[in-house]
Amino acid sequence: MGDRIRIFAMFGVLGFAAGIIANFTAKYVIPWMTTLVFPAVGIEWALSGFAGAFLTILLVTVWAHVTSPSEG
Repeated sequence: MGDRIRIFAMFGVLGFAAGIIANFTAKYVIPWMTTLVFPAVGIEWALSGFAGAFLTILLVTVWAHVTSPSEG
């Protein structure tokens, strides 16, 4: 039972961190990229997709490392 609670808590912490990263990305990174990097092409949807893909890969990687099977 303790392992299950620890996994739920870890997903809660990861979700909290993902929310902070998503908020920062939405407020600062995407507007900066659309005004400076891609001024002629308004592709906010693509930037949002890349941010979502990055966050998903990051969360799955962290989850895979945290829940790796114990040796022995």
